[in-house]
Amino acid sequence: MNNNTPYIWVDGNIITSDESGCTLLEHGLHYGTGVFEGIRCYPTANGPAIFRLDAHMKRLQAGAEVLGMNIDIHQLSQAALDVLHANQHQSAYIRPIIFYGAGSLGLDVGDQLVTHSVVASMPWKSHLGEAAENKGVWMKTSSVRRVPASSVPPLKLCGTYVNSIIAKREATQAGFEEALFLDPDGRICEATGENVFMVKNGIVTAVEHHDALPGITRDTIISLAQAEVRPVYLKELLNADEVFLTGTSAEVAPVTRIDNTQFEIGPVTRRLQTLYQDLVHGRLPQHTAWLTRVRKWAA
Repeated sequence: MNNNTPYIWVDGNIITSDESGCTLLEHGLHYGTGVFEGIRCYPTANGPAIFRLDAHMKRLQAGAEVLGMNIDIHQLSQAALDVLHANQHQSAYIRPIIFYGAGSLGLDVGDQLVTHSVVASMPWKSHLGEAAENKGVWMKTSSVRRVPASSVPPLKLCGTYVNSIIAKREATQAGFEEALFLDPDGRICEATGENVFMVKNGIVTAVEHHDALPGITRDTIISLAQAEVRPVYLKELLNADEVFLTGTSAEVAPVTRIDNTQFEIGPVTRRLQTLYQDLVHGRLPQHTAWLTRVRKWAA
């Protein structure tokens, strides 16, 4: 079951992507009233496997609850497996998204609006560029502030990502590849789509900030590196031996420049890159519980 048009799962059915029939009056299109996740599937010796599917679905559910949506994460988990199978993807990015559809353009949400659920899979390259893993990422401290958690919970709510887009656009126009959010006191928050780590004297520190997304890749690296977790100010980050970013798309990406400060790609970052790749490709038996196998298909 595969052709040049990818298959997607929409409201319980596998269809081709050109069969979807959303209107231009979807509530989510106008107001960003939706929640999504980014999940990865990797080839392993035992066939393709989704990395930390349960954790992603629980975070998706938390975002849906903020918007008053009731979702079935067990059905959505199966949909992820089904769409990978339909597309025969061995290595892919999986995008589940739940959003409010037609019914009203008012600001009230609830039963008056249709709720749509979609799960897609697609081949993927890091949004930081394939070279980021080897050459590193240039970051610019942003003049834009991260939306505070006191205003919008730090989950993957669709409308909130306009904040990231504006900050990243400012950075790329200045010749950088990523933006670094600071709070008004100079503490590091996160990047536009990744969490931040630093290494000093061999100690790995995961930057902690209440406005930052609770990253699943971040949580994974904290476990693998036995990292300490605490707030970090910009001055301390600029004096680190190594800096790297983590995210589902970016994986473990070294940082080689922040504003005018340059960094080497150090041995700790390289070790964690290798360890993470071994993990997601099923080469660490002690962590196989984090992998959800996709049923095999005929060649």
